[in-house]
Amino acid sequence: MAGGVVLLRGLLPRYCRMSAFGSVVLGQRICSAHPPVAVLLDQPPKWTPQPGRAIHYCSVMCAGHNKWSKVKHVKGPKDASRSRMFTKLSMMIRVAVKEGGSNPEFNVQLANLIEQCRSKNMPKASIEVAIKGAEKAKSGTYSLYEARGPGGFLLLIEVLTDNNTRAHQEIKYLLNKHGGMLCDGARHSFERKGVVLALGDGMSLDSALELAIEAGAEDVRETEDEDEKPLLQFVCEVSALHGVRSTLEGLGVPTVSAGLEFVTHNPALLHLEQLEAASRLLDVLSDCSDVIRVWDNIQAQD
Repeated sequence: MAGGVVLLRGLLPRYCRMSAFGSVVLGQRICSAHPPVAVLLDQPPKWTPQPGRAIHYCSVMCAGHNKWSKVKHVKGPKDASRSRMFTKLSMMIRVAVKEGGSNPEFNVQLANLIEQCRSKNMPKASIEVAIKGAEKAKSGTYSLYEARGPGGFLLLIEVLTDNNTRAHQEIKYLLNKHGGMLCDGARHSFERKGVVLALGDGMSLDSALELAIEAGAEDVRETEDEDEKPLLQFVCEVSALHGVRSTLEGLGVPTVSAGLEFVTHNPALLHLEQLEAASRLLDVLSDCSDVIRVWDNIQAQD
């Protein structure tokens, strides 16, 4: 009993004091959850009273609100933890190996993914394990789900799973829970394009457009990375991806990565409340273990 009392004394913070009845006083509130200490000690408490201090907790002050411009979509694994990002990259490698083989010299998609992994600081050993694991792994099923989110924006959800029924039910549940639904026709608002990501420090959009024309790209879009650094997306035909990147590097434009993406040509304008709901939906979908990437056609209204 004495040992327990010593621990109790050691755990009392400085802003606690003892009441006349042996209960702990925190600020102006008396906590009577424990028996009186004086009874346990069989003697009056010897602690010196100290001034009380109230503790304030406000859930509103602890909450965070993301602006849509700072929300990173799952366009190649985005936001979350390092381990989850590597898991998504490994899934993408698995799809690439399944479609074009394990030799990056003859598989452009795999070569681009390996470079993307390196840009995300994925260890070389982990990349090799992912490629070898893709060769030995059981053949999973690749699916592309079409959906509509809150506010009417469209979604394409890439899935790799060994259980189609489970994946379908989970995605359908997440969509319904967050104001979305599965639908047909969403893919008609997207095109499969090659996208070269380049550093945009100090380069105006007009200058980038001139470089895009010279490199053979169709369009240039401004974006940001996870650290809010400006980036430029040079959009081109799938067959021209390698040539556009080589030309940009020859023109002195440092590139970050290159790969195939679903690019929308029919953006959906959303208000702030709709953007917040869309952000929550994208977050829960990206957390789904069977989901590789999620594409959307969202455009924020000014």
